[in-house]
Amino acid sequence: MALQSQVETLAVDLDGTLVRTDLLYESFWASFANSYATPLLAALGLMRGRAQLKHVLAEKSGLDVTLLPYDEQVINRIKAWRENGGKAVLVTASDIGLARRVAEYLGIFDEVHGSDGGTNLKGRVKAAFLANRYGARNFAYIGDHKSDLPVWDSAAQIICVAPRASLRAKLRQLHSEPELLERTRNPSAYLKSLRFHHWLKNLLVFLPMLAAHRFDGATILPSVIAFFAFGFIASSVYILNDLLDLAADRAHHRKRTRPFASGAVPIAHGTGMAAALIALGAALASLLTVDFMLTMLGYFALTMAYSLELKRRAVVDICALATLYVLRIVAGAAATGIPLSVWMLAFALFFFVSLATIKRQAELVDASARGHLKTAGRGYYPSDLAIIAQMATAAGFVSVLVLALYVNSREVVALYRYPEALWGICVVLLYWISRMVMITHRGHMHDDPIVYAATDRNSYVCGLIVLTLALAGM
Repeated sequence: MALQSQVETLAVDLDGTLVRTDLLYESFWASFANSYATPLLAALGLMRGRAQLKHVLAEKSGLDVTLLPYDEQVINRIKAWRENGGKAVLVTASDIGLARRVAEYLGIFDEVHGSDGGTNLKGRVKAAFLANRYGARNFAYIGDHKSDLPVWDSAAQIICVAPRASLRAKLRQLHSEPELLERTRNPSAYLKSLRFHHWLKNLLVFLPMLAAHRFDGATILPSVIAFFAFGFIASSVYILNDLLDLAADRAHHRKRTRPFASGAVPIAHGTGMAAALIALGAALASLLTVDFMLTMLGYFALTMAYSLELKRRAVVDICALATLYVLRIVAGAAATGIPLSVWMLAFALFFFVSLATIKRQAELVDASARGHLKTAGRGYYPSDLAIIAQMATAAGFVSVLVLALYVNSREVVALYRYPEALWGICVVLLYWISRMVMITHRGHMHDDPIVYAATDRNSYVCGLIVLTLALAGM
């Protein structure tokens, strides 16, 4: 390996090397979060070349480079190089505007070079640029991808970040001792990005079948297919939401560790995963009724509207979240052909308005405790906390009132021999809702009350009591 004293210049790649992400994808999703026209702008830019695409997205994105997931190992390597008398230059295929902002923020580069809207500074083009500017075999280069092989071929010193086995072999063909900077890989981050624990919410598709006491193959199989179809679509939506919410997640003390925000899973992979999951969900939906497909399409459309705009609108966001829960129940009815009960819809609407409001209450309690004047990406202020808590309690109690009216209705007699047992469910729900609001008020609530309930022993006990009372009434 060539010693640093033999070469003065250390050229550093940006995407995947200095940062654990790709600024082209970062720019696209940051732009998309601000403008629905981004896909059209991207298509028009790409028609004029990849460099122009990068330039257009960089200008539109407003990307906050201070929040990017930088690789401290690479930064320390650059600092050590400069301390030993060398100079460091940032040479990237990303747009020059973004590259300059990154360099200005870090303050560790002597020069900055990048794609300029006309030239895509990548691969052989980058290799020729560096050889012309600093001389062939007269610079060291830190990269991470096989597209950097032409650059390493003309470099005096090879430094590679997190190389895969195939790339390691090619590097050793160029240099007997390439310097390798390892990076911990975490395959479980891919599973984490799918948020399988949120599939619990998709159990709502079974509710029409359970409420109607229909347990035959004609209802069970469609319900199971609907569950998995919604699961795939929901996972795709969570990925898309994470990609659209990267800046807010990175600014959040807990969400910054999410797979895409932290750089554990490349954004390019997330984009492909979302597309594949949508295709899987659509394929399963095609096995069911047209009404189910339309309901799932409505769910996807509302979720995207929520991610792009509605989540920033106070109260509107709560109504949207509650509607997304109710749509799962509607989908279960559409898949099985079971008519929906007005009682069920009324109960579900108020119950899930309560849970959605508790979710916002938890965020406000956290923001207030941290002294934040506003919740990031949301339309609420800590001063709204009192009214939000009242809304959560009121909506929850109204849902219990709907259940109480149902217990006293004519319809209940057709399904339950001892409907009096259902009064006990009302008491349990009053306790559970009150406790959830109280826990949130004390700052102990997870960001999502459904996820919290799935790990809460008291919630399991309440669920067991509700199930026992329902069976006792049959």
